[in-house]
Amino acid sequence: MILDLQHIYKDYNQDKLVVPVLKDITLQIAEGEYVAIMGPSGSGKTTLMNIIGCLDKPTSGEFYLEDMDILKLKDKELSSVRLNSIGFVFQSFHLMPRETALENVSLPLSYAGVKKKERKERALKALERVGLEDRATFMPTQLSGGQKQRVAIARAMVNNPKILLADEPTGALDSKSGAQIMELFQKLNDEGVTIVMITHDQNIARHAKRIYNIIDGEISEEIREEEHREEV
Repeated sequence: MILDLQHIYKDYNQDKLVVPVLKDITLQIAEGEYVAIMGPSGSGKTTLMNIIGCLDKPTSGEFYLEDMDILKLKDKELSSVRLNSIGFVFQSFHLMPRETALENVSLPLSYAGVKKKERKERALKALERVGLEDRATFMPTQLSGGQKQRVAIARAMVNNPKILLADEPTGALDSKSGAQIMELFQKLNDEGVTIVMITHDQNIARHAKRIYNIIDGEISEEIREEEHREEV
């Protein structure tokens, strides 16, 4: 099991009141799975994403990533996990505006201390993987929304992370570009990449093999129609 969350609770203190956000979340994801976590605004899905991405810690519970006890790691160790084990894809791309596509993809390798020549080779391969090797020298302003997201995905994959964590990856795209990005996620999953996608859009969630619904901080797995037919 690549990702194992057991009885996760997350509370926030607001004006001396304890506000529960996540309530007894148990979630297990195997290597190579494609999972969507779906919920409306305020459901707790972003908080859950931040915990899975090691950007936040739960109030209580257990969290193992590749058998590492994440909640026992120090800040420096958590930074290493984020850099090497998790690839992040966000709705708003988060590209550096004054860097080329190649330089944007190279950034995680730079942080990891990879030498310049190897950085360039690996970044070019990552861009090729998302079909943008011919846009390596383009600036973000010269790219369409879909191309920017492809660059962001290449950057997320350049360190060969164990999990690709995508937060509303098509939210800023038109329908055609969004469909192309979902095709790319399917291709990456077919290659063995574990994908955890956070979304409010049922049509996007349907691309995943498993769907979890989160409402008011509580999670449940959605039974797909084909699974129901098999059980019957």
